[in-house]
Amino acid sequence: MEVNGKKFEQLAALVSEKLAKELQRPCETCQCETPDAATSSACIFASMEEAIETAYKAQKKFSVMTLEDRRRITDSIVSHLMTHVRELAQMGVDETGMGNVEDKVFKHKMILQKTPSVEMLKPEVFTGDHGVTLIEMSPFGVIGALTPSTNPSETIINNSIIMLAAGNSVVFCPHPGACKTSNRAVTLVNEAVAAAGGPEGLVVSIDNPTMDKSQIMFKHKKISMLCATGGPGVVQAVLSSGKKAIGAGAGNPPVLVDDTVDLNKAAKDIIDGCTFDNNLPCIAEKSVVVLDHVGDKLIEDMRRNGAYLLTDEETISRLTKMVLPDGETPSREFVGRSAVNILAKLNITAPPTTRVIIFEAQPEHPLVMNEQLMPVLPIVRVSDVHKGIDLCCEIEGGRRHSAICHSNDVNVLSEYGRRVQTTIFVKNGPSFAGSGAGGEGYTTATIAGPTGEGLVTAANFTRKRRCVMVDSFYIR
Repeated sequence: MEVNGKKFEQLAALVSEKLAKELQRPCETCQCETPDAATSSACIFASMEEAIETAYKAQKKFSVMTLEDRRRITDSIVSHLMTHVRELAQMGVDETGMGNVEDKVFKHKMILQKTPSVEMLKPEVFTGDHGVTLIEMSPFGVIGALTPSTNPSETIINNSIIMLAAGNSVVFCPHPGACKTSNRAVTLVNEAVAAAGGPEGLVVSIDNPTMDKSQIMFKHKKISMLCATGGPGVVQAVLSSGKKAIGAGAGNPPVLVDDTVDLNKAAKDIIDGCTFDNNLPCIAEKSVVVLDHVGDKLIEDMRRNGAYLLTDEETISRLTKMVLPDGETPSREFVGRSAVNILAKLNITAPPTTRVIIFEAQPEHPLVMNEQLMPVLPIVRVSDVHKGIDLCCEIEGGRRHSAICHSNDVNVLSEYGRRVQTTIFVKNGPSFAGSGAGGEGYTTATIAGPTGEGLVTAANFTRKRRCVMVDSFYIR
């Protein structure tokens, strides 16, 4: 027992250390003020306990409402928030300094238009000689949700729609680096819920988020389930909480390009995907693996599509140390910044049309093996496609997030897709097609690779309940 106790203490210390880095990091741009309890709004609280209690009471009222009521509420969120997408996009850029407004406008619209609601809640029925069994999808109760600084309001909106569609209430603990934007989204969601006749307090958040407040949420008996969208620290924290949890962690999506495709199209797709919102999405292309004999052509085509090629080894080394100072973790100074801005820090004046920085690298290069979340794209050459698949699987690193392939060889597509085991696998298109933008299917802001739910919907925030009628009520 003593050994186990020591292991538990070590795990708790590790989780706390990682969580502190992600959740309690000082924020240079956040202007959140801590209100006292008397001045807390109906949906933003200084106290985590008060926020949870409010959401708990609201969910009790919500639990007796109908699926039609839930649909009306989520439809209201969509229509109301659609009139605020530019405001939220601008707030996100202003507060965090990451990404760009137009791409964030697009992301907000996609989230609002392609997030499914109650239609994902499909009951099951079994009938036979011994009667009928009905399996229904019921809410958990109060969901505790951690949201990131990279997609703050988008995640708030998406999570609100799917969690409310499932019949839950939600308590958000936003990233401190994006608390103003996150809490503005929470306020707007509450306006939409009220307009549709929903209970007050279904969606709440806290001001001045800290690690201590998140720990209260993790342990509180009235929080039935947790959801973390962010880096490995917050995901590990919720998975170590002892509660049912969904974790959407980091990715490092590699792109494989062979010699069977239109290289100009592949180059354009790669540039479009990796530069979307300055490479903030975790699904975005982070490195390219290409067959050696078509590498020159691909690089040439990428340059025609806005890539700035670095060839000087000393400059590449300076870039690497600047954006990845410890060799593993990207510098927040450059996360989500434009390629022009990053090059300027290297005293390079690039054309304003520059979208991404590219350079050739060896497989073990730190910017190949680690997620950087900025428009910096290393390119690695391989002699054959099987070595390329081997390398892409190594780059992806078992994160089970996203991978991309440009090939017209069905055997290559099949082998790569089977072996890489990612939640999203995009073939012959930009990475964002995997989230429903230009590809088929619904979207989400929470891609749960670590816990296996994939692109989460309302169904993932329900529990299955079985109701059995014995020896009756079949009519065959």
